[in-house]
Amino acid sequence: MNATSSDAAAQAGPAAPGRIVLLTTSHRVAPGLLSWPAWQALRGADQVLCADGAHPQLPYLREAGVTVDETSPGAQELVDACAGGRTVVVVATGEGEPRLTDGLARLAGSGRVHMPELELLPASYDLPGARLLDLVQVMDRIRVECPWSSRQTHEGLAKYGIEEAYELVEAIEEGDRDELREELGDVLLQVVFHSRIAEEGRPEDGAEPFSIDDVAGGIVAKLIHRHPHVFGDETATTPEEVKEHWLRTKAEEKRRTSVTEGIPLGQPGLALAAKLASRARTAGLEVELPRGEGVGYELLAVAARAEAEGVDPEAALRVAARAYRDAIRAEEGSAALDR
Repeated sequence: MNATSSDAAAQAGPAAPGRIVLLTTSHRVAPGLLSWPAWQALRGADQVLCADGAHPQLPYLREAGVTVDETSPGAQELVDACAGGRTVVVVATGEGEPRLTDGLARLAGSGRVHMPELELLPASYDLPGARLLDLVQVMDRIRVECPWSSRQTHEGLAKYGIEEAYELVEAIEEGDRDELREELGDVLLQVVFHSRIAEEGRPEDGAEPFSIDDVAGGIVAKLIHRHPHVFGDETATTPEEVKEHWLRTKAEEKRRTSVTEGIPLGQPGLALAAKLASRARTAGLEVELPRGEGVGYELLAVAARAEAEGVDPEAALRVAARAYRDAIRAEEGSAALDR
């Protein structure tokens, strides 16, 4: 017990109940990076306890001169250890010490025990996006240990990326937020999975490896560069001005010789036609639609007209198709009743 704590305990008297501090940490933050209130509590405590001798914080606490007893007291033992106004800090394990906290709650609820002051003190906590680190770690393990995942390639996973993107669009159009959250996770999995595969590289093809950090770093740099009105000195007060900034900086980056470059030809036909029309219109090109016989040319004209009117023809067709699906089901129901 240090001198300050001893003096406080003596002044408090033998009946003082003391204080229990449950110190929690996040495994997503580097060990030893604790908040100032946490270090104050640790240095001012009469006793510091931890049930896990392999807790990642222990080497750093001991290096800082904090004595840690590796023990797992019961609730009553911990209350007794606080007698006389003593302060005991419990460094929580990853599970958060549910057995201990439940026991303390039972003692407090009994009304027969003069309980110490109880405090939950987060010594380190997650920043927004911290769970992405868990996803990366889980993907690392699956890639190594799962017989199916360990054999996958970019080419083999490509079809799943398309499927998940369509399922995400469907969740958005259906307005199902629970489904939306799940489908966003499935799309995110594709990004992390491909990035994990890319870490291994392809020496036989001369392909350099890259990681999820490289992917994230690339999109961060792109977003900053294409938003000079946010991160730079330019201004934009309307969505149209923002789009102008985006297209200009994109053109500077890509240095393309045609506005059609970068348009994936494998996308659905209506979406492809609308994208071509959009690129031509944005570039100020007045290109007459090709004329020909057949439904294809008719659909091209419809897609171009929809784009000019600010309508996504692919989304509009899906809305109509769902209405058609509902009509089919209604007719099936009527036919079943007639039978």
